[in-house]
Amino acid sequence: MASPAPAPVPAPAPSPLPSPSPAAVSSFSLDQFPKEKFLDILDVYQLDGFWYSGDVIPGVLAFQSGFEARSDDVILASSMKTGTTWLKALLACIMESKSTKIIDDAGEEVIDLLQVKNPHDHVKSLEYLYNFNLHSQIKDMQSPRVFNTHLPYSALPDSIKNSDCKIVYIARNPKDTFVSTWHFFNQILRPIIQEPYPIEKAYDSFCKGVHYFGPYLDHVLQYWTESLKMPERILFLKYEDLKKDPKGEVKKLACFLGRPFANEDEVEKVVWRSSFERLRNLEVNKNGVLPHAMIPNSSFFRVGNVGDWENYFTEEMKQGLDEITCMKLAGTGLHFDM
Repeated sequence: MASPAPAPVPAPAPSPLPSPSPAAVSSFSLDQFPKEKFLDILDVYQLDGFWYSGDVIPGVLAFQSGFEARSDDVILASSMKTGTTWLKALLACIMESKSTKIIDDAGEEVIDLLQVKNPHDHVKSLEYLYNFNLHSQIKDMQSPRVFNTHLPYSALPDSIKNSDCKIVYIARNPKDTFVSTWHFFNQILRPIIQEPYPIEKAYDSFCKGVHYFGPYLDHVLQYWTESLKMPERILFLKYEDLKKDPKGEVKKLACFLGRPFANEDEVEKVVWRSSFERLRNLEVNKNGVLPHAMIPNSSFFRVGNVGDWENYFTEEMKQGLDEITCMKLAGTGLHFDM
């Protein structure tokens, strides 16, 4: 291993699991789902081939049965730790209305909405809105509405699959995805007095697909396959491509959303406003927590690099995950820079 696992960043102790809405939990018991342990801390349950925490499943079921998509909705879909925060910031900038005024707590008009809230507070997760019984807010939102989901394509409500709404999916090299996930959950789930969860054990679980919204490659392939069938409805992006050519990928994203830029200055402004370095240094992302979830805003900004896995993987780990990836992606037309 190239470097030892760093000590976790201080963070509040894990908050109690949220209380799902009564309607969501009345029709099922978690006992009916296969169960495994995630990082030796939380139980995860398998629903239709994917793994979820017990507190998320009620929101998933309520979202599936209750959400009514609009034709101009935009859904940002992703697995965890694949560039979701960055893409939420980009979507917030691209989709913001020029006529919308943003007022801060002091009553002053704000020019840049990313200075006011963390990107996750601008583009909310649908399954969590339902889980926290906040879904009444959805109907009151003005179009076009922008949401996020970590659900695989197979778990999306029929109202999304059968509508004309746009889906933007972001994927990332599996090795970097794993390392980022390992850091994130060490920070938000394990008290500061505990050592980081052993990376070798977390790696084994990731390879087996037993992690939040896993298996990861199955998640990716579902959206990849659907994007090939419906390129006008589903845009498949790679984190590595965004890092390599941010202006080109952001212009592609804006055109897909029907919001093409008028000139290069607009492109550069959005790329700068949404950049990792800028977001990490904004005061709103240095302090505070996400409402309801109580996750520190700072936990979404670590390094944001491509290839960070090299600092943590042994050669055996690299070969093992590369083999799994090549086997899964064989014949699909999808590849990652390995």
